[in-house]
Amino acid sequence: MPHILLLEDDKRLSRLIGRGLLEQDMDVSFVYDGEKAMEMALSQDFDLIITDIIVPLKNGLDFCREIKALKPNTPVIMLTALGTTDDKLDGFDSGADDYLTKPFEMRELIARAKVLMKRFSLQAHTDQVLRYEQIEMDLKLKSVSRNGISIKLTPKEFNLMKYMLENPERVLSRSEIAENVWETHFDTGTNFIDVYINYIRKKIDRDFDNKLIHTKAGMGFILKRGYEEQQQ
Repeated sequence: MPHILLLEDDKRLSRLIGRGLLEQDMDVSFVYDGEKAMEMALSQDFDLIITDIIVPLKNGLDFCREIKALKPNTPVIMLTALGTTDDKLDGFDSGADDYLTKPFEMRELIARAKVLMKRFSLQAHTDQVLRYEQIEMDLKLKSVSRNGISIKLTPKEFNLMKYMLENPERVLSRSEIAENVWETHFDTGTNFIDVYINYIRKKIDRDFDNKLIHTKAGMGFILKRGYEEQQQ
């Protein structure tokens, strides 16, 4: 039975979410402030953490950032009323693996929780090192280097780069990236995928003559050596 930590200070909503998870045979530990959540997350192993952002004592962004630094293999879903593109970028930058805005459908939360837990479980049993050209990613150590030079990526940048390394020399559409890295359908009114592509492009390609991350106009992005189309 998966064990889930739920950080939500609205006790009525917390009970409703807990009931829905329990009906899916998931064990739930309830917590109502960020400091207590941190204490529990460090003292126990959880299969998933679901957290609001605006909570007492330690907000969800700081909580997520700190727990991801200490337990990077614990998946985190942010469940919050803050739904702008900037809010989502802040959430992903703090280390969240998925981001769902309120109001929400319980069925969608459950589906995302199951997908995320399955992905992390499979990842624990796959090859621990991904390589392409001079890029090397150690999944266990959560480290990335190119030509032996260490590159620091945020958790969401790491996940995006991981997906590109798993699918080299193939054009990846924005929709595909959204569904596989963010586990969400692509919202054409936002540009957060382009923002993150630019983030990792600057870190991966900036100091090297051989550019590897390219834009395919109108189609998506590709990780490929010597790609002929000009970056955008």
